[in-house]
Amino acid sequence: MAIRKVCGIETEYGITVRGADSNPVAASSVLINAYIATLDRRTVWDFEDESPGIDARGFAVEGAMPPDLETHLVNTVLTNGARYYVDHAHPEVSTPECVDAREVVTFDRAAEEVLKRSMVAARSLLPDGAEIVVYKNNSDGKGASYGCHENYLLARDLPFGRLVTQITPHFVTRQIFCGAGKVGSEAPGIPSAEVPFQLSQRADFFEEEVGLETTLKRPIVNTRDEPHCDGQRYRRFHVIVGDANRSEVATFLKVGTTAIILSMIEDDVLSSDLALATPVSAIRHISHDPSLTRTVALKNGRRATALDLQWQLLELARKYERERGLESVGEAVGAEVLRRWEEVLTGLEGDRAMVASIVEWVAKERLYLAFQERHAIDWSDVRLRALDLQFHDLREAKSLYGRLDFERLCSPAEVERAITEPPETTRAYFRGKCLQKWPNDIVAANWDSMVFDIGRDPLRRVPMMEPLRGTAAHVASLIAESTTAAELLERLGA
Repeated sequence: MAIRKVCGIETEYGITVRGADSNPVAASSVLINAYIATLDRRTVWDFEDESPGIDARGFAVEGAMPPDLETHLVNTVLTNGARYYVDHAHPEVSTPECVDAREVVTFDRAAEEVLKRSMVAARSLLPDGAEIVVYKNNSDGKGASYGCHENYLLARDLPFGRLVTQITPHFVTRQIFCGAGKVGSEAPGIPSAEVPFQLSQRADFFEEEVGLETTLKRPIVNTRDEPHCDGQRYRRFHVIVGDANRSEVATFLKVGTTAIILSMIEDDVLSSDLALATPVSAIRHISHDPSLTRTVALKNGRRATALDLQWQLLELARKYERERGLESVGEAVGAEVLRRWEEVLTGLEGDRAMVASIVEWVAKERLYLAFQERHAIDWSDVRLRALDLQFHDLREAKSLYGRLDFERLCSPAEVERAITEPPETTRAYFRGKCLQKWPNDIVAANWDSMVFDIGRDPLRRVPMMEPLRGTAAHVASLIAESTTAAELLERLGA
């Protein structure tokens, strides 16, 4: 039976400095340090268990470790269990481990608020008139892309070859409802005149079907085998193929549908009949077609549109719900995912206006076409690219997304709480609550351990190898009843 799909999102944000000279690495460091200074605490990230070079296909890239530069850049853990750090040349937030898609949406929204507060905090560190501006998007319009990565807990004994074959059709076609939309093309050799507008921010940047890379020759299915938990039992499936979404419902569907399909693959109830003949060309072919009418070739000789394939996946998921249930993704959340999945496909197939408050590329296309008509311009006008960037601006007063009528799933109170409080459903609860109560006794932390300094040698490392242990149900009373970190460690040992 499929295991619980513990999941999360890592988002790299676009960054620029207006009114002053700065490189993105320095700007990202200023941004994050400014926010950390408002918290009066800092716990550094522990790189002890980082192993990005291990490949799920059974080999390792020698010497593949976190770049030395990154281990010296700001890299901290927040009291909600999240990681906030400089990744390459971008500020990045990794949400805490969540137990379902609805929880992921809440903590992804909390991450946006952390970035907004960071921009405000950074103003006092910059020259007069200068500001750091952050965008939740995936490309700079000049050929560079940065990622929004998802992670899902899988059973270690799932054959990786079967996983690749069966998940790829979903990864290639789900962009029809979770694509963030983009003006123009950044695919080599394809001028923007041929692709004035497309579904996905990221589709142009994928060059391989399967591989270990995340920044060059990006693969549709990433093979990084870095479990951050008990590697004998589990696999962390690292997904790099998605767009960063402002739409809460799009994020919900992106994570929710993928979690259900992964459960189906784990239970071996999803056939390989939907396997694509050429996934790399298909992902671009679909992105470049807002009409959703182009077909792609399947390995069995048939052709189908992205909508056709998504309807078939939904039908199989409905059958899975009837026969197996959706315990692995949360019964209530899973049922809502299926309902919204059907709703969005129906809207895309019929009246697009029905999903303009959910699907970002649909909302953008409608807005940009109206702008073109009003100003008598075409897709080549630079003002449309400016609008496209403004959509993703996290500044409340400037954000085009904020002016549109997108449906919200999270209440302001939920988001506010998630900025500082961890989820109660995973080991992130133990991490976050310990950081809240004993910040001066924790010298480092990562996903699967915490290092305590209780005033005597040696330092004490507390392993957290089970993502569903360390929850509020497991340790809330233990933490509450321990007056010191030393007492907590003593009680844990007992």
